[in-house]
Amino acid sequence: MKLTKEQQQEIADQQAQKHETKRVTSPELEKILYEALPVLDHGFVRVVDYMGDDTSIVQSARVSYGKGTKKVSTDEGLIKYLMRHWHSTPFEMCEIKYHVKLPIFIARQWIRHRTANVNEYSARYSILDKEFYIPSKEQLSAQSSINRQGRGDVLEGEQAKEVLELLKNDAERTYENYETMLNERYDGSTINQQKKGLARELARMNLTLNTYTQWYWKTDLLNLMNFLRLRADRHAQYEIRVYADIMLESLKKFIIFFQLKNFQVTKTLT
Repeated sequence: MKLTKEQQQEIADQQAQKHETKRVTSPELEKILYEALPVLDHGFVRVVDYMGDDTSIVQSARVSYGKGTKKVSTDEGLIKYLMRHWHSTPFEMCEIKYHVKLPIFIARQWIRHRTANVNEYSARYSILDKEFYIPSKEQLSAQSSINRQGRGDVLEGEQAKEVLELLKNDAERTYENYETMLNERYDGSTINQQKKGLARELARMNLTLNTYTQWYWKTDLLNLMNFLRLRADRHAQYEIRVYADIMLESLKKFIIFFQLKNFQVTKTLT
């Protein structure tokens, strides 16, 4: 992942902000707020906003005023009870918002979780970046012979080299055609002053699914846990699982309960 100087400065400016609040905050999450955590070759995950903490969960469960109990161990016991008996409503009282940069084919898999607020980069309005996901050789697997939506053995030698070249060449060729149809390069410069560019909403149809897109994704704690239960699981597709793994780490900073020794969200939420 490579950020432009402008993006780096924007993140630095965001992190330099200081605001007074009477609301609860999560000190560990504050440390990584706005930071671009790299994923895959050009992707990232950023926590850009959140609401609540552990006390928000127990306060909702007790429908009481102020923070939870004075004893952290008592609050911990209540959260364990809520999860064990799947009393899920109190977990909806916490929310978190992410800025995610990801390949289009992963975004289309991700959007199947219809329990979040999403605003995606508009390729009708702007030109998509010239960035494509090219998997490492270790992730070039054959189709599984026993699982129609899974991977089998890793491809090797000339076949692996051929696949990588096809992925790269196809992405670059279609992006070049994308620019030609737009009559505009990704940096905003015009290719031919004598021509009109095709509408962006039409030109985008030519791009490959490994092209990167971006979105803001906001959800409550309950639905985040449901997302992670499925996508942080070892059976999930690798490319979405690496995003889920980073989000799981941010969850542990958000809600301290998830830092408990030997705690596993995928196991607890099953």
